[in-house]
Amino acid sequence: MPSYVPILILGGVAVGFAVFTLFVSQLLGRARPNPQKDAAYECGIPAIGTARERFPIKFYLVCMLFILFDVDAAFLYPWALIFRQLGLYGLVEMAVFVFLLGGGFVYAWKAGALDW
Repeated sequence: MPSYVPILILGGVAVGFAVFTLFVSQLLGRARPNPQKDAAYECGIPAIGTARERFPIKFYLVCMLFILFDVDAAFLYPWALIFRQLGLYGLVEMAVFVFLLGGGFVYAWKAGALDW
């Protein structure tokens, strides 16, 4: 337990700073609402339509590809650091992992996610 004390202190300081900042901004800042401030802002362009519109499936396929490659990179880096210590077992395990992620890549490719 004593080895976690600095982390707990840091977490307490971070939460305390956030609460203090919000409290001081409420205390010192004055709310001045007006219709222009309360309007939705989207990159300087007035909002068109509703927020409840459906996204095309391409959006979700691109998200799936991002997660696929992000997870791949997140696991390949630590594996590469200890590659020699893992030996043949580590190589086989990573080959299975890459094969499974490759299956996801092939699925996304066949679904047309890479056709821009």
